[in-house]
Amino acid sequence: MQLATETKGRQIAAKDKKRSNVQRHIEIMDTTLRDGEQTSGVSFSASEKLTIAQILLTEVKVDRIEIASARVSEGEFQAVRNITEWAAAHGYLDRIEVLTFVDGDTSINWMLQAGARVMNLLTKGSLNHLTHQLKKTPEQHFAEVADVIALANEKGIDCNVYLEDWSNGMRNSHEYVLQYLDFLQHQPIKRVLLPDTLGVLIPSEVFEFIQELVLRYPQLHFDFHAHNDYDLGTANVLEAVKAGIDGIHLTVNGMGERAGNAPLASAVAVLNDYMKDVKTSVVETSLYSVSKLVETFSGFRTPDNKPVIGENVFTQTAGIHADGDKKNNLYFNDLLPERFGRERKYALGKTSGKANIENNLHQLGIQISDEDLKKVTQRIIELGDRKEVVTQADLPYILSDVLDSNTIKEKVQLENYVLTHSKNLRPSVTLKLRIDDETFEEHAQGDGQYDAFMNALKIVYKNKGLELPQLTDYAVRIPPGGKSDALCETIISWMCSDGKHFKTRGLDSDQTVAAIKATQKMLNLI
Repeated sequence: MQLATETKGRQIAAKDKKRSNVQRHIEIMDTTLRDGEQTSGVSFSASEKLTIAQILLTEVKVDRIEIASARVSEGEFQAVRNITEWAAAHGYLDRIEVLTFVDGDTSINWMLQAGARVMNLLTKGSLNHLTHQLKKTPEQHFAEVADVIALANEKGIDCNVYLEDWSNGMRNSHEYVLQYLDFLQHQPIKRVLLPDTLGVLIPSEVFEFIQELVLRYPQLHFDFHAHNDYDLGTANVLEAVKAGIDGIHLTVNGMGERAGNAPLASAVAVLNDYMKDVKTSVVETSLYSVSKLVETFSGFRTPDNKPVIGENVFTQTAGIHADGDKKNNLYFNDLLPERFGRERKYALGKTSGKANIENNLHQLGIQISDEDLKKVTQRIIELGDRKEVVTQADLPYILSDVLDSNTIKEKVQLENYVLTHSKNLRPSVTLKLRIDDETFEEHAQGDGQYDAFMNALKIVYKNKGLELPQLTDYAVRIPPGGKSDALCETIISWMCSDGKHFKTRGLDSDQTVAAIKATQKMLNLI
């Protein structure tokens, strides 16, 4: 009877606490550098880890970051040391966390040497793991955990506790989880971390399990750590927050073991739009840039249709959608690209329709008659039927070809060039270029034939007092299983001094020639 009364009292206190906070803060802990690095084939260098850590804390403004597992390697130790030295100098040390183990003072000593001051202690959250992996009783495990927590506090280290396999623990050994939390609530810890280690929970279970614990232990701070094995990571995060969770663990681009973790960008966007009673510290406009940085460092490419940060997610393809956008934004939702430092685009292809093409022409500052627009639309449909990729940068050339007019005049023509590549000698290029009525001839060397070509080009433009845009990305595509004489498509991304981005592409059986063709398009576009 007394226990029931105490439980009811806790529930009432928790509800009153929730009501008093009109907009409660949800802590965001990013674990890209620890759990995200467990993505198959991914390993960040120490300098890459430091850069990502700095951006996550200073620009994205997550609350905490988990950066490594203790005792993994000398390289991991150095990476942690670099981050903690920077964090200590800039007031972020208490927001740097390291995964540790129930191993006496071994992990603690490793942390002390690395300069870290917050540990996330990995313990067993299910009776199945405890019995078959550790082969210990709950009482033995709790005693060892208590010893590590006491030692950590003695050494000035704050302690959070992971309940590994907690989700299966709640399903299959519920009483054990409650027994463990009854013990933990009396320990000097900061947070209890609840991982869906195998990504098995569905949203209704997340809500049920977390609400039960939040009401039963209102004095404890709970974090939820979602995995994405059933593609439910973001949905489970939303339900965890609805149930009263205090913090959530996320990764940039949803990186992580197997199908990855709940993705940072998607989770933050859905919380901002569908949970008006909560707030996070994350800066939405920084989500895309950190996504691209992590993509580059990891070599782990995100799908074009990845929500929020994918290349295509703010691109309208169907002509009817583009037409609706012109008529009171009929196909807009709350996920406006400007929120994430991006812009809406309109794809060109066989389903584009006139509205898509008009939008792209408008962005280029080009106006044509309705009759000409019909001709251009028909040509783009024909190209789409042949599976040709049509970009905004291709439009002026299509216009010039279809309309046989001077809408776009090729002011820059590459009249000739010689590419050389010899063993143990630097590649070189000699080119002859005509700009309007003026002809230039230059020679340059480089690290490769295309680099040499660009170096010669820079000399010409420098002599003309002109500035070239910055090359930001260079991609090469060939048909799967293509032969040695297959066509090669080179797509180059450029950024002008005013921050405007655009792409050009070239097609040829020679990769360097394809890149040169793409570059010539760029020269005429600017």
